[in-house]
Amino acid sequence: MTESKPRFRIGIDTGGTFTDIVSVDSASGTMQVTKVASTPHNPAVGLVRGVNAVLEAASAGPDAVLGFAHGTTVATNALLQGDIRSLGLIVTAGFRHILEIARQSVPEGYGNSYFWVKPDRLVPLQFVREAGGRLNFRGEELRPLDEDSVREAARFFRRHGVQAIGICLMHSYANDVHERRVAEIVGEEYPDAVLSLSCAVLPEYREYERAVTTLVDAFVKPYLDRYLKRVHDELGPLRDKPFLVMQSSGGVASAEQILRKPITTALSGPAAGALGSAVIAEVAGFPDLVTLDAGGTSTDFCLIENARPHLTNGGSVGPFPVRIPMIDIATIGIGGGSIAWISREGHLKVGPRSAGAVPGPMCYPSGGDEPAITDANVVLGRIPPALIGGGIALNVERARSGLAALAKRLPGGMSVEQLAHGIIEIANWSQANAIRQMTVQRGIDPRGFALLSFGGAGPAQSPAVMELLGMKACIVPPNPGNLSAFGLLAVDWRTDHIITKVMHEDSIDLSAVAAHYAALEREATETLKRDGIDPSRIRILREADVRYAGQSMEVRVPAPGGKVDEAFLAQLIEAFNAVHLRTFGYNYAGQQKIELVNLCVSGFGVIERPHMPELASGAADPAPKGRRPVYFGTAFIDTPIYDRAALSPGNRLEGPAVVEEFGSTTVVFPGQRIEVDRHGILIIRASREAPSP
Repeated sequence: MTESKPRFRIGIDTGGTFTDIVSVDSASGTMQVTKVASTPHNPAVGLVRGVNAVLEAASAGPDAVLGFAHGTTVATNALLQGDIRSLGLIVTAGFRHILEIARQSVPEGYGNSYFWVKPDRLVPLQFVREAGGRLNFRGEELRPLDEDSVREAARFFRRHGVQAIGICLMHSYANDVHERRVAEIVGEEYPDAVLSLSCAVLPEYREYERAVTTLVDAFVKPYLDRYLKRVHDELGPLRDKPFLVMQSSGGVASAEQILRKPITTALSGPAAGALGSAVIAEVAGFPDLVTLDAGGTSTDFCLIENARPHLTNGGSVGPFPVRIPMIDIATIGIGGGSIAWISREGHLKVGPRSAGAVPGPMCYPSGGDEPAITDANVVLGRIPPALIGGGIALNVERARSGLAALAKRLPGGMSVEQLAHGIIEIANWSQANAIRQMTVQRGIDPRGFALLSFGGAGPAQSPAVMELLGMKACIVPPNPGNLSAFGLLAVDWRTDHIITKVMHEDSIDLSAVAAHYAALEREATETLKRDGIDPSRIRILREADVRYAGQSMEVRVPAPGGKVDEAFLAQLIEAFNAVHLRTFGYNYAGQQKIELVNLCVSGFGVIERPHMPELASGAADPAPKGRRPVYFGTAFIDTPIYDRAALSPGNRLEGPAVVEEFGSTTVVFPGQRIEVDRHGILIIRASREAPSP
C-alpha cells in the first residue's frame, strides 16, 4: 500500500441492508466503489469496513484521504424505533396541551372514517411542564419569566430520569430571551440533560410544528452524538480527517455543526441520492425525471425538473410533522427485502415489513423464514445466484421452497413461478402508484418524464415500472447501487437560517426587511467560516415564505439579491404569483394583496464536483458472458447475460436481456431496447419508441 498526498474524497451511504462506499480521486477522477453488509448493532463498524475496502482497492493509505461525506438514517431510525418515554417538554403556562390539540388534519384516506385515532404524542402529558411568564408576538415581555417554575420543572425531569428536554415558549421566534434563560436554569438544576431550544431549532411561528420539530431534535441528539463518537473511534488513523454529514436540505455540514441541530439529518441518505440523480439527469440529457431508489427495505422517490430536485420546507418523520428545509422525497415500504405475506382475507401482500440485513431474504446465507422480493427475483432468474460480485452466494432452492410453502396457502393454487411473478407485479404497481401520486396528483404528466433507477434493487424492476406509466425512458447510471454515496461527493456545504416577520403588502417595512436579511446573511457566512469554508467559495441565497392575505399557509419563493427596495418587492410578488400558479394551477395576480411571513437565507460553501468521464469506444456487438432461463410473464425465456463492464458507448441490445454488475442487476424486458451513452449510462426504452440504429 503506497502513501501519497491527500486526494481521495470518500462518500458513505449507510442503508438498512448495505453500506455503500464511493471513492473519487480528485487528481484523476478515477472512481472506486464497494458495498458491504450494514451492521445494525453498530452502523459504524460497517462504515469503517467499507472505507478500508475501498482504500485497499485503490492501494491507498490513510494519508491519501482528503475527507468523508456521510449520509445516515440514524436520526430517522432513532425516532421511529426509539423509546420516547425519555423525552420532556417545557412550554408557556396555559399551553400544556399543545401536543394533544395538534392540528385538525386527518391522513388521506381517513377523511370520512370514524375510527381514525391520533397517533401517540411524542411526550405524554405528565412530562409536559409549564413555565410562567409571557411574551407577545412582537417579542415584548408581558409577564417576566417565573424562574421558580422552571427550577421545579427541571427537578421533576431529573427525578423521573427524563434525559432529553425540548423548550418551546410562546413567541420565542420574536425574542429568545426567556428560552435562553430557561436553558440556563435547567442546566444548573440538571446538568446531564440534553436540551433543544425552539428559538435555535425553528425560529418561526406556529407553535405546534415548532414544538414537535424541537422535540424531535432533542430526542435524536444523544443517538446521533453516540453514533458519531463510535464512528470517530472506529476510524482509527482516519479519525482526524474532515467528516461531513448530509442534511435533508441537500447540503453537507461538519459533524460539530450537525450536533448543534441534528434534526437537519432526518432524511439524510435519500437526499444524497436525489443530488446524485440531478448530476446524472444533466449528464444524460434528461433534465426532467423521477428518481426511484430501491434498497433493501424501502423505495424513495423524488421529482427532478430542470436537473434540480424539488425542495419543501416541511415534511414528516413517521407520524410526526417537522419544519425543516428538505428535498421533497416520498417513501414506500417496498425493497429487495420486503416480505410477501397473506392477509386475513387471503390476499397476497408485499411489504412494508422487511427482512432487512439481518436475517435477510430466505436465499441469503443466514436468511429468514419468509420469502421476500429478492427470493422472487432469484427464482425467476432475473438476478444472479450470487450478489455483490459473488460476495453473497444465494440459495435458490431455499427461496423456491419458501415460495412453494406460501403458494400452498393461497386459494385456487399457484405455481412457484406464478407466485414469484405476482410478488414482483405487486411491487411494481406499488412503485408506479407512488410515482402517480407525486406527478398526476400534482397536475404533472409522468409521460413527459424519464425514470432514473438506482439502489441495489431498483434496476431489476424499474424498466417494467416505466412501461406501466408510459414514461419516456428508464435510465440506469453506472454503479446504481452506489449512487447515493456518489451524490454525497457532489454536494455543497449548506446552512439554513430563518426568521418570522409577518407583514402585509401595504405595510411592509423595507428597511426592516433589509436589516433582517443582512443579519441572516452574516449568520450564514459566519457558520460556514467556522467550518473552514474559504470566503471566496461562499454563496448566499435569499428566499421568503409568502402567501395571499387571508391564506393560512405560505409557499417558499426565491427573493432577489441586492438592495431591498420597491423593485425588490415587485420582483418578490411576481415570483410568488409564478410559484403559486405552478404549484396550485391558479393565482390572484393583481387581485389580492400578498403577505410576507418568513425571511429565509441559505449559505453554501461551493465544492469541486466529481465529473463523469466519457468512456472509450469498444466492440460494436458485445458478446454475452452467458445465458440462463429468465421468467417473463408466462414462461422462461433463454436470455443472454451481459457484463456491464464489457458494454461500450453506442451499444444497443434488444430485450430480453440481463446486464449484471457489482451491486446491481438491470433487467431488460421483451419489447424493450437498451442503449449505452457516452458516459456508460444505460437508457432503456420501449422498442417501438427507440430511435433506429
